[in-house]
Amino acid sequence: MSKTLRSPQELAGAGLIAPDRLADLERVAAQYAVAVTSDIAELIDAADPYDPIALQFLPQEAELDVQPGESDDPIGDEAHSPVEGVVHRYPDRCLLKLTHACATYCRFCFRREMVGPGGLGTLAPQALDAALAYIAGRSEIWEVILTGGDPLVLSPRRLAEVMRRLAEIDHVKVVRLHTRVPAVDPAAVTLELVAALKCAGKAVYVALHANHPRELTPAARAACARLVDAGLPMLSQTVLLKGVNDDPQVLGALMRAFVETRIKPYYLHHGDLAPGTGHFRTTLAQGQELMRALRGRWSGLCQPTYVLDIPGGQGKVPVGPQYWDGETVQDPNGQAHAYPPRTES
Repeated sequence: MSKTLRSPQELAGAGLIAPDRLADLERVAAQYAVAVTSDIAELIDAADPYDPIALQFLPQEAELDVQPGESDDPIGDEAHSPVEGVVHRYPDRCLLKLTHACATYCRFCFRREMVGPGGLGTLAPQALDAALAYIAGRSEIWEVILTGGDPLVLSPRRLAEVMRRLAEIDHVKVVRLHTRVPAVDPAAVTLELVAALKCAGKAVYVALHANHPRELTPAARAACARLVDAGLPMLSQTVLLKGVNDDPQVLGALMRAFVETRIKPYYLHHGDLAPGTGHFRTTLAQGQELMRALRGRWSGLCQPTYVLDIPGGQGKVPVGPQYWDGETVQDPNGQAHAYPPRTES
């Protein structure tokens, strides 16, 4: 398989889904974009119905089951979009959504109504001008986060031009890019692309989205090394997914894989209330127990912050376990200790 598979028919032809599921999955594909790169296809164990890579990328009939509370815009992008392409939810930073295309489409995507061939597309030149003018006119914006979609599906020429224009905005000091490309299409991370991500006078960070340790293949690690060796620090983003990484050993192995690849674990996201994604969501209590299982047993470098993006655009908040109740503090083994320590009178 040397090409991206973009339909249930192509997935069936590659032996990744059973032909008798085609009719149902065509209905899913008619609503939500499908794309599976050759690198991801090679990781899928088609004989395992619970394969964690397949669960993330192959369409499922359950995606048509919409649960109460799910929303087309679960984290409030639209309510906080002052101009096309910009989401400004926090005072000191904003998103710049250059494109709504991705190299591959996650079945749990919180922007699944906006991405893909039937989505919002790529910013037109006039819209990009207006978005950059908005950023230039707000001196409080210290950080610009390039997201989408996936900005690394754009050409190096286009990315270099955006970086050049961001470099001209004095009050922007940090540029961050959110991407899956180094893991799902590592060959696309060429030296030309890496060079295009440099932004004169700015600190540039690359946040890699990966959810299972098998995604950090040798090729993916080499792609990340090209970024890090070029002076671009990397962070991780992971979504907590039932059946994929809701196990302390799997989650810990993923965090170790990040650290071994010189990627600092950053966020573990609780699943958003996107339509048709209920089969992926854990409870908050389950997520907290997973975080407790990591603490004290895995290196401090391997500890992400467990966060919930409050529905409606109210922002991310940490929802990890609490260890201090005002009188006692729990150690990693669950034993309570007085704090401050009690002293004999």
